[in-house]
This record gives sequence, structure tokens and C-alpha cells, in this order.
Amino acid sequence: MGVGTDAEFPRRQVNSRISGFRDLDPSERLKKLAEITGLSQSDTDALRGGGVLPLPLANGMIENVVGTFELPIGVATNFTINDRDYLIPMAVEEPSVVAAASFMAKLARDNGGFRTSSTEPVMIAQVQILGVRDPNGVRQRILEHRDEIVSAANEQDRVLVELGGGCRDIEVNVFETSPVGPMVVMHLLVDVRDAMGANTVNTMAEAVAPMIEAVTGGVVRLRILSNLADRRLARARVELTFGSLATKEYSGDRIAQGIVEACALAIVDPYRAATHNKGIMNGIDPVVVATGNDWRAIEAGAHAWAARDGRYTSLTRWEVRGNDTLVGSIEMPMALGLVGGATRTHPAAQASLALLGVKSAQELSEITVAVGLAQNMAALRALASEGIQRGHMTLHARNIAIVAGATGNQIEIVAGELAESHDVRVDRAKEILRRLTGQ
Repeated sequence: MGVGTDAEFPRRQVNSRISGFRDLDPSERLKKLAEITGLSQSDTDALRGGGVLPLPLANGMIENVVGTFELPIGVATNFTINDRDYLIPMAVEEPSVVAAASFMAKLARDNGGFRTSSTEPVMIAQVQILGVRDPNGVRQRILEHRDEIVSAANEQDRVLVELGGGCRDIEVNVFETSPVGPMVVMHLLVDVRDAMGANTVNTMAEAVAPMIEAVTGGVVRLRILSNLADRRLARARVELTFGSLATKEYSGDRIAQGIVEACALAIVDPYRAATHNKGIMNGIDPVVVATGNDWRAIEAGAHAWAARDGRYTSLTRWEVRGNDTLVGSIEMPMALGLVGGATRTHPAAQASLALLGVKSAQELSEITVAVGLAQNMAALRALASEGIQRGHMTLHARNIAIVAGATGNQIEIVAGELAESHDVRVDRAKEILRRLTGQ
């Protein structure tokens, strides 16, 4: 995993396999987490929520603040990634996401867990040059001044350079025709270390713009980062024996073949790929949100990457190796940071990072794509066996019970009866609740 900077969180040895965790109430779960991880009282309080983001702080984060909005934070258990256990915070409103990720992580854990890798944290800043008649000549002139451009960019952030980052190189693309005529676009390739990097690369792009105009004789318009962070990739892989995939109803080889076939549809058909990839992001986005990162940037990069060859396709691949092993893999842009933005201002984001104990933004990126792969495996396994609705509606029944007016232990009783009858409706929940309360 990536090289860290001073933006680190204490790494503790944890066991992510917590027996009976789901059977505890929220306060007991939080107490158990604190015992296992050694979280500070302030981090524990931040994860508990309920006023953790004071209005004055929220008012400084965005404009026109009128209040705050809370999402549930759950913890995915059982994850082993590169032989290290992680307890993974996930901020999400959709039922079944945390449970599915945790269960798939348990299957993976029994098979050695997930393996991950990543590239250096290089972001792209684009500088658009218009008003040129010889775009290919302009490209050559820019490349001739490569060293001066890189040097000028690095003058904007000497601290980043001292930490081992900074502008590494440039590249220049030519668009001989566009709606506004010939266009040249220069890219600054910037190693942003443990930052997401938007502010850094934007500042560099703006700083070199006058030099680019002088070199090219053109006019610089846009100077901004690209959220297609295709130089900043994270990868995850998992291998499972057929035996570990088997259920009471289906053999492991049947499920493995079903997963491969389901993925095949997503590879060739964008209508399926959109839903397939949304399921992957069901795992990725909650980790991104919990750690205070920009989930919109991650979504944009993911979907652009999925369409990089001109056709929208699956972010994952599932294959059978030999006669007894299912292999799943994912590779995608993952521009996450440990410094800057909400990662430093939101107390719950800081607590989530402390819970993870990550040492670098690259490590966080690798963890996040592993969760996405686990989530994809959960969805495809369900589709290849009992169908997606069975498990999802069982968990959705709790929401329906709450909507019907159930409180306390009534929620589990009503939800259990709804799930058992496979009739998850509000009016049905109200009938059960009336019977329970004698009304």
C-alpha cells in the first residue's frame, strides 16, 4: 500500500470477526468497537452522532446553512485485506448494504481475504488553449517548455514537494475540430500524496496559464482538475473455492457459474451494467461519505472509467479458474484523501478514519474498492441463487415496521413476521402492530 505522510491515524491490530455484533443494540456495538479498537472518547462520541456537527461548524463548511442531516453509520465486519483486519465505517441509508458487505467479507476471509494494490496518487489538471491555428505545432511548443512548466507548477506547493509529491510531468492532447474550432488541452500530472488534490491541482493550473499563453500565442480558458482520475487507480481481487459459495439450496459450482454469467451480461449490456455498477457503488459510496470524501467525484470517475472504451461496461470481472475457484477483480479510479476538506473538519469523518487506522490515502482507496468488490459479490451471489429481493426485503421490513409506527422491540417482531410471510407492506405491518398492541 501507499507511502504515508504525517496525515496518519493510529494503526491498531484488530480482529474484524466480531461474533454476535448484529445482535447488540447500537450503544453496545459502539462500546464493543471502542474496546476492540481503542477509539478515544471524542471519536466514540462523534460516531454516536446526535449533534456531533455543531451548527457554527456546519455554517463554515457550506453556504446558506439551516441545519444538518444525519445518515446512519454502520460498521462492516469480517474484512481481511492484505492479511490485515479492518472494521469499516459505512454511512448509508439503504438496507442490506452493510450486512451484505460483512457477509461476503466473511466468505472472503475464509479464503484468505482480499488482495489489493494501487498506483501513485496522481491527479490531472487540465488547461484548455483556444485561438490557435496550428494545434499540432502548439503541442510541440508546450512540450519543449515541459521543465519550466513543471517547475512553475511546483512553486505553488513547496510543502507537497517536500512530502514527496508535486507535478511530475505534462501531456498535451490535440482536438483539431470542436464546436469552437481547434483546441489544445495540456494536462498537469500531479502526485498529491494524501490529499484528494482538487485545490492543489487547480491552483497549479491557474498559475501556469500565463506561461502557456505566452508559449502558444493562444488563449487559456478552463484551468481545472479532471475527475476522471485514471492515473490514480485502485485494485482489489478475491478468490473463493466453490465449496465456500455453496448454500442449502445450491451447489458452489452452480453459484460460481451464475455469478460469471451475471457479470457477462453487465460486460456486454449497458442497461445491466448501470445497475451492476450501482451495486458496486453501494459499497464504495458509504465508505467515501463516512470518511468525509467527495462521493460525487468518485461516482463521476467510476462511470467515466466504465465507458473509457466507448461503451459503458462492468467495473468488475468474475471468472472461474480451474475447476474449483471463483476469481473476482475490480480496477477503477479512486481519488480519496486523508487531508483537506471535510476529512479534517467533520468530527465523524475523523472518527471514521481513526476506526480504520489507515496510514495513507492509497491504503484508504484500496480498502474502499475491496468493499465495492464485496458488495458486487453479494448482489451477484443473490441473483445467482434465491434472487435479490429475498434478503433485501427481509432487511427492508424493519423500515416498513417503523413507518407503520412500531417502536422498541416491536420493530423486530413486526419485521420478522413481515419477512417470514414475504408480504412486506405498510398496511400489513399495521395489522401486525394492532394485534400486538391489542388495538
